[in-house]
Amino acid sequence: MDKTLGVLAGSLGLLLMATPLTLASVLTTVVVPGNLVTQRCGGVMPATGEWRVPFVDVDYTITSPFGMRVDPVTGATTSLHNGVDLATPQSNVVATASGQVTFAGWEPGFGNHVVIDHGGGVTTLYGHLASIDPAVTAGASVGGGQTLGIEGTTGWSTGIHLHFTITVGGVDVDPVAFMLERGAPLDGQPVGPTSVGTVPSIQEGGVGFDLPQPEQRQDSLNNPALPIPADIQRLYEAAATAYGLPWTLLAGVGMEETAHGRTTATSSAGAQGLMQFMTATFAAYGVDGDGDGHADITNPADSVHSAANYLVASGATRGTDGVRDALFAYNHADWYVGDVLFYAHTYGGGQVLGSLTDCPPGTGNPLLPPLADPRVVDLLDWATSQVGRPYVMGGKGPDSYDCSGLVKAAFARIGITTPRTAQTQRDWLAAGNGFQVTPGQEQPGDLIFTNSYLGQQTIGHVAIVLNPASQQTVEAASSSLGVITGSYATWSNLAIYEIWRVGDITDQPAVQ
Repeated sequence: MDKTLGVLAGSLGLLLMATPLTLASVLTTVVVPGNLVTQRCGGVMPATGEWRVPFVDVDYTITSPFGMRVDPVTGATTSLHNGVDLATPQSNVVATASGQVTFAGWEPGFGNHVVIDHGGGVTTLYGHLASIDPAVTAGASVGGGQTLGIEGTTGWSTGIHLHFTITVGGVDVDPVAFMLERGAPLDGQPVGPTSVGTVPSIQEGGVGFDLPQPEQRQDSLNNPALPIPADIQRLYEAAATAYGLPWTLLAGVGMEETAHGRTTATSSAGAQGLMQFMTATFAAYGVDGDGDGHADITNPADSVHSAANYLVASGATRGTDGVRDALFAYNHADWYVGDVLFYAHTYGGGQVLGSLTDCPPGTGNPLLPPLADPRVVDLLDWATSQVGRPYVMGGKGPDSYDCSGLVKAAFARIGITTPRTAQTQRDWLAAGNGFQVTPGQEQPGDLIFTNSYLGQQTIGHVAIVLNPASQQTVEAASSSLGVITGSYATWSNLAIYEIWRVGDITDQPAVQ
């Protein structure tokens, strides 16, 4: 396709050629620089890729970037700083990927330092360590996330920090760009232990967390978990798949409420059905679980799917506290929460397909200026350059993406770090990093959030607005379509259809 319009670069050139619009009608030009600080959300994300940041569970800052600088020790000469300096409250330093140690010792410049060969001509160096772990010696194999030593200030150094160098084919490269390409941005956000092999593969966002353990208990102290009838277990499993929950959590509720249907009477409070819904609650959250065209409070399939719908709507996919809050909403008693979790673990436990990043409730910040035009150009130019790449659930680049993985990578290109899943990206915006716009008022670079396979109460898809006049998106659409330029013309009929604008914020230097 022709992208030669001189007013804009890349994909915005294509956008304007496709419609008789002027730049002013497509973008709101903002002269305020992108110097507003990103509002962070709490929580530590697991490291799920081949590469990870060199710290565990701590905030860190880049105190000196890659490039030419005045020597901080002598102040007299300008030379290439061949890595980045990362500072924390003196934490353990871990390997950013697996490989073989080629050096572990002391030299005048980097002091105590470790060099790892990762194969393919790629090596990493970890300098100025206070000490090196005794297990890390030349010739030893190390895994990603393995402790190498403690951050320090040995050698040619003016303060406690980690000097981190990446060399490719004998040439030192900018670690910020290198790590961003591999889904491990050096954005200062805390990252947990490596969890490759423990994360469900069939999930938007590629992250999850284990069901919490029970605390207080009551009924389960005397009533053991009973066998689950095969037809009821199939309902639990189907609803769990639809809503991103472990089926054992629904089994825990079913056991606590009716012993999986063994008790059929309406409760003294008026609750009915397999999962014991009050009529008012069912009116709000009841769904058609068996596809017969209507939701029936006494229908077991409808009851189980409605329970999953209610738990997700009450926060069950938002961390372990969210699970407890959702169960407490189901029945306002701490012992009830503990009983359900006890039964769930008895049946095998499992992982919730959600996010450990916990953004507080909010309505956004409408006073934020929108992204400046050059940043929108860069964002969309990069995003459209990914068209044709495959969709892989949990994919975060550079070879494949899921929907939120593409969004996260695109915004990282302009110095903005978002959470990992579609739901938490929307919550991150609502926490103060953007604001919601009325459909019909969207602009290029805005984000559209909808529900998907996770049910009507949970955001499960996100797309980037490319051309509002033709309602065109750029998005990682599905395993069959991959990354495409698509259309959102019919999305307003979905249960969730929200358009949000990211503010002109920044949290790291943009990758050039």
